[in-house]
Amino acid sequence: MKEEITKVLTMVQEGKIDAEKGSELIQVLKEKEETGNTLLKKPNVYLDKTLKIRVVSTENDNVKVNLPIKLVKLVLMAGHSIAASIPQSEKYVKDIDINLIVEAIENELDGQIVDIKSANGDTVSVIIE
Repeated sequence: MKEEITKVLTMVQEGKIDAEKGSELIQVLKEKEETGNTLLKKPNVYLDKTLKIRVVSTENDNVKVNLPIKLVKLVLMAGHSIAASIPQSEKYVKDIDINLIVEAIENELDGQIVDIKSANGDTVSVIIE
């Protein structure tokens, strides 16, 4: 766990994430270590699920992303923070409610959690399966 905490601290030092996000990630790492033995004794099937993000564009700029739930919660907040701090991507992530996705993970929500359809026919969906 020391290596992971060092990586988080390095990201804070380099300005990739702010101190608040770094603190949140370290807390998650500590909680993960505390529950690690429990998870080994009692497998959590939910952690084997996948977060699927699908973007279907009318211009064929389609995106399919599959992320293991095990990774999602650890990097979600940091990734959003980094993307929001990059001027070219800020406009794309500023309206994404990351807390909604984290809450879905914590409550072991299954199925479709986001379904967006634009006026020009583009669709975005986020699914946990």
